[in-house]
Amino acid sequence: MSSPHLQLPLSRRGFLMASAGAGAALGLASLPAEAAAGPRPFGRYGSPAARLTPKTLYVDQRGTGDFTTVQAAVSAATTAGYTLVIAPGVYRETVSAGAVDPATGQRTEAAAEMTWIGASEDPRDVVIVYDNAAGTPKPDGSGTYGTTGSATTLIRTDGFTARRITFANDWLRADHPGISGTQAVAIKVLGDRSAFHHCRFLGHQDTLYADSFALTVFARQYYSHCYVEGDVDFVFGRGTAVYENCHFRTLNRTDLAAAPYGFVFAPSTAGANPLGYLVLRSRISSEAPDAHYKLARPWVPSSDTTARPMLTVRNTWLGPGIDAVAPYTNMSDAFPWQSQRFAEYRNSGPGAEITVPANRPQLTDEQAQSATRSAYLGDWTPWKGER
Repeated sequence: MSSPHLQLPLSRRGFLMASAGAGAALGLASLPAEAAAGPRPFGRYGSPAARLTPKTLYVDQRGTGDFTTVQAAVSAATTAGYTLVIAPGVYRETVSAGAVDPATGQRTEAAAEMTWIGASEDPRDVVIVYDNAAGTPKPDGSGTYGTTGSATTLIRTDGFTARRITFANDWLRADHPGISGTQAVAIKVLGDRSAFHHCRFLGHQDTLYADSFALTVFARQYYSHCYVEGDVDFVFGRGTAVYENCHFRTLNRTDLAAAPYGFVFAPSTAGANPLGYLVLRSRISSEAPDAHYKLARPWVPSSDTTARPMLTVRNTWLGPGIDAVAPYTNMSDAFPWQSQRFAEYRNSGPGAEITVPANRPQLTDEQAQSATRSAYLGDWTPWKGER
């Protein structure tokens, strides 16, 4: 296993213990200014006085940048090609990048080809977090947010890149016993050519929503050396997404008396899309008891009953938290997982042990030759030049 997995990334519980001046909920309150940024809040990425390019914008909640919030910087990027350099801090806000013209239905150029960089180069230092859930009432009384509306960060543009940033949703079921809509998205990504390098995604249910704009739009996404944690369907959507050298961690639950506690993946790949989720050279660990999580279940939304969810997990270590006997289950009996496109190849670890072959569909060596990042992403090569 590659070096990024030798040191376990901090979970939200670990972040609670590590963050100075932690808030009561999850320890995601703003850090003291001196600890957060130091004398050079933007590190090697310049400053407003020494701007790397005319389209580089600096964000620092202490006021040393161009803007004190991420959303203000995004709103100022009125044309394509901007870079946001974000100083250390916990940015408690919702952020939306990109928009759709309501008159034409076309995506606007604002925020296209945008890059966000965590200035300290440690993703634990730059956190974008909020606490809406699907069932959270809107302040104006117009109903609840719904799953998409719960997203802390919403990316609705093509060519987006993020490096060394934490995206989080710290809404907790225990704090809101009267809310049944417990989906709480940390980030929803819709655009084509969306890349995340050394990022962290923290939540419980529906943490990372890797999606596309429409059934006929095949949005390519790439996640490299990222950390994702959650419990129910915490990586889900219909995007064409490659997860390489990533670490997925399933959380413990005290509100349930028996397994399963949840599901790592819930793809909803459109039936016309030949490529869904590909996980390679990654790791799945757990803080829950052994065999209390399923690897995946297929999501066939009511809005698209022709979906054929697709997931391939290959060359990946599956820890004991995964139910090796029956790693897949149905979300709806009308759409059994056996009729979908689930497969594995040369996985290892106790959660990958093949005890019931019928429950663990495997790729042949020949089929595995088509299950590569190049096959999924085509002429887009976001891994080049990354470190």
